[in-house]
Amino acid sequence: MTSPTRVLVLNSGSSSVKYQLLDMRDRSRLAVGLVERIGEQTSRLKHTCVTGGDTREQNGPIADHDAALKAVAQELARDGLGLDSPELAAIGHRVVHGGMFFTEPTLIDEGVLTEIERLIPVAPLHNPANLTGIRTARGMRPDLPQVAVFDTAFHTTMPEPAARYAIDPKIADRHRIRRYGFHGTSHAYVSRETARLLGKDPSEVNVIVLHLGNGASASAVEGGRCVDTSMGLTPLEGLVMGTRSGDLDPAVIFHLERVGGMSTDEIDTLLNKRSGLFGLCGDNDMREIRRRVDEGDEEARLAFDIYIHRLKKYIGAYYAVLGRVDAVAFTAGVGENAAPVREAAVAGLEGLGLAVDAGLNGARGDDPRLISPEDARVKVAVVPTDEELEIATQTYALVEKNSR
Repeated sequence: MTSPTRVLVLNSGSSSVKYQLLDMRDRSRLAVGLVERIGEQTSRLKHTCVTGGDTREQNGPIADHDAALKAVAQELARDGLGLDSPELAAIGHRVVHGGMFFTEPTLIDEGVLTEIERLIPVAPLHNPANLTGIRTARGMRPDLPQVAVFDTAFHTTMPEPAARYAIDPKIADRHRIRRYGFHGTSHAYVSRETARLLGKDPSEVNVIVLHLGNGASASAVEGGRCVDTSMGLTPLEGLVMGTRSGDLDPAVIFHLERVGGMSTDEIDTLLNKRSGLFGLCGDNDMREIRRRVDEGDEEARLAFDIYIHRLKKYIGAYYAVLGRVDAVAFTAGVGENAAPVREAAVAGLEGLGLAVDAGLNGARGDDPRLISPEDARVKVAVVPTDEELEIATQTYALVEKNSR
């Protein structure tokens, strides 16, 4: 009997579950779906059987994650892809924060769950939801290997000078304060795919990866290892994002508290949900912002310029960190689709060997591609990210290793 080759990837949010079922023989998708607004009367489950080309949608109340995963299991079973299938090798879970304890994909047991729970204070918005999804899935298939793949793991290779904040180390260690970084599965996948695009082994290539979505982060990847990244203790640090401020003078917080009379929760909401592009111009959709810019909207223009200024600063900083850069790779929703962002981000950096070809940059495509002139010293690439495939790959590799 052949070994099972399917992996179900679960990404459990506070009110949603994203999922994909993949066959690792050829890395193909068998089913994809999303359950959203869990706990509300207006819950929705959208499920697509990729092999059959059939998309179904359910609308109506889904009480909790347990009910959501049972509904997902029913949809998969309707396509002959149920959780009881002998072809299912494992379930891979996205976990946002693994601290310094988890540096690689990890088989889940009670000890692992306890440690993920201990990390809730540094990831209060994410780890509780991740835990809920894991516990629900384990209850449904307690016999099946389940693997945690951590957003932070790829960044644990950062050297101490990049990972440490300049505060009392005793206080920092007591409260686990250091720079962890996020979007690690995306940065790992894109840096490897960029090396493949250049026809080189990842160990030979230095890449600046720009993951630009509603959340945004940059990383400096040296020979396949992360040596710096823009997000820190939380996903708030770094680039200007859809609703997050990114880098900020810490004294702004004290000022808002003392002079503005704002509470800690109010400041938290301001910086995480009412700042970034949304705070600057009332929109966090780059397509809408660019439309407004093209129509002469000065508020949108300023928001776009601030976004680009921060992005360009990080490109320059990570060029200095790496010393030699082979490629800059744009990925995620904005990075893959917003040609004006890519053009503006490298404009004026010709002295560093960076430029884009207008025709290549403006062309659409779903595959990894170069958008720099043929003779460019530093290649500029668009590399669609695939975090679910990365989670499935890491999950399957671990299960295969342990079964030998």
